[in-house]
Amino acid sequence: MTGRGLRADAARNYERIVDAAAGAFEAIGPEATLEEIAERAQVSVMTLYRRFRNREQLLRAVFDRILATEVEPVTAVDTGDPWHDLVGALEATVEVLVRRPVIHSLALEFQAFSAEPGDRFLSSMEILLRRAVDAGVVRPELQARDVVAIIAMTMATVRLGEPAGAGHKRYFALLTEGLRPSSVTLPPLP
Repeated sequence: MTGRGLRADAARNYERIVDAAAGAFEAIGPEATLEEIAERAQVSVMTLYRRFRNREQLLRAVFDRILATEVEPVTAVDTGDPWHDLVGALEATVEVLVRRPVIHSLALEFQAFSAEPGDRFLSSMEILLRRAVDAGVVRPELQARDVVAIIAMTMATVRLGEPAGAGHKRYFALLTEGLRPSSVTLPPLP
C-alpha cells in the first residue's frame, strides 16, 4: 500500500472514531469506554490509542467536529439583517449544544475547548457583533465575550427532559433583549 493509501486509511479511521465517540457519549453517557468506542468505530483499540492517547483528546476532537460542522456554518450567515444574523447564530449554537447534553457536559468538565476552533468561533461572533453594532441594533459597548456569555447563561437554564426546551428559549429571549441599545451603559469588563 502506498503512503497515500495509508494516509487516506488513517483519515477514514479518524472520522470513524470521532463519529463513534460522539454516538457513544450521547447513547451511553460519560461512562462510554474507549474500548466501546473502538468497537463502534470498527477499529482496534490500538488504532484508537495511536490516534488519541486519552479520553480528553477524543472528547476534544468530538467537540471540535461539532463546532466545525454544526456551529461555524451558522455563524457565517449574512442575510443583510445584522440583528437576525447575530441572534440566529446564538440561538443555533444553543440548540446544537442542547441536542448534545452529554458531550456539552463532558466538554465543560474536561475543558475540551481547543484553541483554534474556539478562536474561529469567537472571531465569527465578533464579525456578527460588529455588523450589528454598525447597524445600531445592539449596544455599542458589547464585546464578543458578552455574546458568548449569553450562550453559557442560556445553557445553565437547560433542563433535561424539558418539552421542546421551553425554559431555555424563554431565558434566551430575555438575555438577547439585553443586547439592544439602551440609555444605560454596561459596566466595563474586568
